Amino acid sequence: MDPILELKKSYRSKRREIEKRLLDFRKLRVAAQSRIFEELCFCLLTAGANAENCKKIITRLKGKKLLLEGNRRQLGPFLKYARFYNQKACRLVAARKFFSRAKDLRIKEKVFCGDPSSVREWLVKNVSGLGYKEASHFLRNVGQGEKLAILDRHILRRLKELSAIEELPKSLTPKKYLEIEQKMLQFSKRINIPIGHMDLLFFSSATGKPVKYCK
Repeated sequence: MDPILELKKSYRSKRREIEKRLLDFRKLRVAAQSRIFEELCFCLLTAGANAENCKKIITRLKGKKLLLEGNRRQLGPFLKYARFYNQKACRLVAARKFFSRAKDLRIKEKVFCGDPSSVREWLVKNVSGLGYKEASHFLRNVGQGEKLAILDRHILRRLKELSAIEELPKSLTPKKYLEIEQKMLQFSKRINIPIGHMDLLFFSSATGKPVKYCK
């Protein structure tokens, strides 16, 4: 079967699941400050690391009340499955400090303040450890990034297979990221599958996981 036709067939079978998952993400717009910060921490950990391990780390840190209160030394031992754990411990603490005002988190005011593309640019420039992929992932997870591309290796490989891009990039610089994102948007419009839906569709197909477990 033609790969585009196969993609559309898969989309038809998973569309309701995808829409439900995106609705779950949108519901976080009214969540507590700490819940939004939790998603930011998760995305800071996922760079070069397994997402399932990162979810477990966040759960353990919350259970120990360290996510909102722990210092770098306290966080470090819990982050060993996230790679570069000492560096990431520093980044979590720095992010918490950056978004705190008089010891209270104030992250929602920054995240839900305007156009998602502009918010992403601001996050990349101001939050250490957050690149375009991680910032896009974070915004999608809190209901703000359905028109942004999360360009991980699964997505890039699938785009290449579908001839949406000519080749896999040797490195993903900010300029290259935005170029590929535009190509993905154009491809999305051409085959009539929203880019936010396509991300979940690709991830589910690549991992074999139901859409509801896509993070």
